[in-house]
Amino acid sequence: MFEPTADKEAGLLKEFKEFALKGSMVDLAIGVIIGAAFGSVVNSLVGDIITPLLGLITGGVDFTNHMFVLKQGSVPGPYPTPAAAAEAGAVTLNWGSFIDALISFLLIAFAIFMVVKAMNRMRRKEEAAPTSKSCPQCKMDVPISAVRCGHCTSEIG
Repeated sequence: MFEPTADKEAGLLKEFKEFALKGSMVDLAIGVIIGAAFGSVVNSLVGDIITPLLGLITGGVDFTNHMFVLKQGSVPGPYPTPAAAAEAGAVTLNWGSFIDALISFLLIAFAIFMVVKAMNRMRRKEEAAPTSKSCPQCKMDVPISAVRCGHCTSEIG
């Protein structure tokens, strides 16, 4: 029979602790938390700002209740909503909900694209010009304005 010893359990606990506290694991956890918060901001942007404007432009078109009835339920149609059709036992193909989800996805993807594009632009501005260069002889870093290496004293072109 296999009987775990205290040493094996301590080793497993130590190994798990090393795994869980790795920098990349902590970074991943932070990324998931920030991603969830960012997701709620993007959903609000799409649902509260972009979608109403899109509804205003398109004259209030709403696809949510559009469906094809594949099989009538116990109560014959027409059904005003997919929920009413489901309650009656009808089988429906809810293409309107799919169109709404597709439009929402495209709007969210575009909003995320614009945010990432702005962040990349800010990141490029933050990148500074290099302050050092490599010596061709000893490969040590020297100041960019140096004409002679401070490590090996060779001339730098």
